[in-house]
Amino acid sequence: MAKVHPNAAVAPGPTITSNPSAVLTVWRKSLLFNCDGFTVFDAKGDLAFRVDCYGARGRRHAEVVLMDVAGKPLLTLRRKKLSLAEQWVIYDGDATAEPTKSKPLLSVRRNVSLRSSTKTLAHVTPLVPGASAFVVEGSYGRRACAVRDARGDSVVAEVRRKESVGDDVFRLVADPRRLGAPLAMGLVIALDEMFAAGRRGSSSARSLLRRTWSAA
Repeated sequence: MAKVHPNAAVAPGPTITSNPSAVLTVWRKSLLFNCDGFTVFDAKGDLAFRVDCYGARGRRHAEVVLMDVAGKPLLTLRRKKLSLAEQWVIYDGDATAEPTKSKPLLSVRRNVSLRSSTKTLAHVTPLVPGASAFVVEGSYGRRACAVRDARGDSVVAEVRRKESVGDDVFRLVADPRRLGAPLAMGLVIALDEMFAAGRRGSSSARSLLRRTWSAA
């Protein structure tokens, strides 16, 4: 069986010009028993981030927390209620324990379009002054998507397939100057909630993917 984590640094693709880029291996599995989540390794194979969601596997979550190796919350993602299109808000730190200190950073909204030619999956809107807007294009289902700046001029993060290990293990490459590894992983979590097969209500997500990027 192929290794989940890399045993050497992986060279960034030609679309990300940052030197060096942050290269992560994302495993769509929690290390804790009976949990949904993610286990994320850095380019050396060391544990970088974790996500542990308690409860029934495959269920839709209202809140997800990205933690560091020690379990310290780095980001909190919350599903926005009563939104016409599925939307998540990414907060700094622990928004549950410290709601007054945790500031909203980004809003991630699923793109809804009836045009079969569109390849946009989601729009990322900054919630802090001076931050950049992004658009997510491609196919999360195929583990082949890119986060671009709003004008589409440059790629700040990419999700790529990892050879011979299946869809539950993939690479995440992020520009540390434009987005950074934690926020890039936060976007992956939001995309997974929106588009991953096997979650409750995922039929609509799969339908949307077929309309937008033929990724079912």
